[in-house]
Order: sequence, then C-alpha cells, then structure tokens
Amino acid sequence: MKKLSIINKIIYFINIVVAILLFASYLLPFISPEKLPILAIASLLVPFLIFANIVFAIYWLLSFKRQFLVSSSILILGWLTLTPIYKLFEKKTLSNNSLSVMSYNVRLFNQYEWINDTEIPTKINMLIQESSPDILVFQDYYSLVNQDFKFNFKYVNTKTASNKNGLAIYSKYPIINSGSLDLKHTSNNIIYADILRGKDTIRVYNLHLQSLKLKTDKENFGQENSEKLVSILEDGFKKQVNQTTVFLDHEKKWKGKKIIAGDFNNTSFSWVYNQISKDKKDAFIEAGKGFGKTFNYWFPLRIDFILTDNTAEIHQFSSFNQKYSDHFPIMTTINW
Repeated sequence: MKKLSIINKIIYFINIVVAILLFASYLLPFISPEKLPILAIASLLVPFLIFANIVFAIYWLLSFKRQFLVSSSILILGWLTLTPIYKLFEKKTLSNNSLSVMSYNVRLFNQYEWINDTEIPTKINMLIQESSPDILVFQDYYSLVNQDFKFNFKYVNTKTASNKNGLAIYSKYPIINSGSLDLKHTSNNIIYADILRGKDTIRVYNLHLQSLKLKTDKENFGQENSEKLVSILEDGFKKQVNQTTVFLDHEKKWKGKKIIAGDFNNTSFSWVYNQISKDKKDAFIEAGKGFGKTFNYWFPLRIDFILTDNTAEIHQFSSFNQKYSDHFPIMTTINW
C-alpha cells in the first residue's frame, strides 16, 4: 500500500469497497426481501459488481500489483457459490424423445407501439413457426391480437373479462387440466397446465412475477427522485415474496414431472430465484452458453427462466436476439 501512488491508493480504496459489496451480495439469495427489502435492490446490482471486480482485477494484474488478489479471491468465491453469470461451454445433445419448450414475454405484441414497427406480431409469429417448440408459454400476452400459432391446444388466462392482457400456454399435446393462481393486488399472475404426452402428465407453470416498473430507457428509470424509485422497488420485491410463497405452496402438491418457465422480474442472484429453483435444474446453467441475456438492456440481465424437476435431462438451450419485445425468447429441449 505504501508503494502505491496517490491515484492508485484511491483506486484501491474504491476496489475494496466494491469487493466488500460483492462479497456481501453473496448472502442476498438467503435473505427474504420481506424482512429487508432495501437489500433486495442490491441483487439487481450483482452483475454490475461482478464486472467491476473483474475490471479491478485486470487493472492490478496488468500493473503487476498484488492488489489483484482482493477482487480475484472474491470472484473465485462467487464462481464456486453463485449461479454463473457467463457460461463458457454449451451442451448440445440429441434425443429422439425430447420435448422443446419456449418462454417469451411478448410485451402485448407491441400493441401500444413501443417499437416503431407495425409488423412485430407477424415477426413474432414467424419466429415461433421457425423455432417450432412443442410447448410455448407467453407472458404479457394480448388476446385481441389475431395470431395463429398452429398449436392444437392452448390455455389463455386474462385477469378479467374486459382486460385482455394475461398469460398463455400453447401445446402440441393435449391439455387435460389447467388453472390460475389468481395473484391478488397485481396485474401479474401465475397459471399452469397439465399436458399429456404419451403416458406422462407434465405440469407446466407459467410465471409472470411482479414487475418492478423500471423504465430502462428513462433517466432514473422514469422516477422523479431516488426516494420514490426505492419505494417502488421495495414494494415490488415484497409482492414478489408473496407471489413466490403462493407458487411454492401450490407447486409442492404436484409430485410428477414439471416445467417452470416465465418472467421472474428478478435475477438469478435473488431470493426469489433461489427459492423457486431449489431442487430443480436451470436450463441455461445445464446447457446454455454466454450470458443468457433475456432482457433488452445494455447490460446482460437474465430475468427469464426455464426450470425443470431434477429427474429431467436438459439437452439444449438457446436465447434469441430478435428485438421484437423488451424481452428475448428462450428455448430448451428436455427429456425424462
């Protein structure tokens, strides 16, 4: 420390603060936002903290300074304990009996023209026809858009008869049972469908957890002051806790094969993800490559997931890059 220049001493001080914050964030998946909602906000910052520590480690390494050990050791610890933010190797295996599943938040098929392109519904339809998943789950579905996705079976749920926004599950296989968890005090929801495939009945959950209402293209995420932004985030995280509890209470009653997919509106470093993904396989972690980015933001955020029970085998995982929504679709192939 004594041999460092004044500028490097300042950089090192900032480095230590960022390293401590990253280390503290490793505890976030185990702390309910209901108890300390302010801490849950930090879970959104974990990817930023990881990259900041990578930059510091590289800086010190190129300077031939032993200070690189601070961030390096924290990053190694995170690599061993956290879900990976980046996958180096993908898995691609073939199976004659695999089931393909796609999850897509379509943002109402651009109903309110967020994207200056009137052909968005058609382009989404073409993407789905080309991908040809066996099961397709939509979040932010809009039932008034006339779409023919060429599936024999579907379950569409909207919050009310007059509100045409909701969730949908499409399937090439018969849907023999379906339902809604009817989340309270929110426009978000969770639905499920039991799909008969051969002799197997597979329960498919479609989750759209509480939106944090962040306008990523606006200054301060669309809020006039930081205090209001924090308040909105805290309220959103508390609702996610309640919704996660409702889901887990419902899910534990199903003992068969299952797929959990959807928009969690939170990252893999959160309490919400940690609770829902327990004793399950994450398709991206099992077979994905790269960042697995699912949200159209300059930073690689993964907030959409496809999970399965532990008896499943994940053969492939893909995240698309078509900007037809504020989310990117994800797709996986599964076998049991």
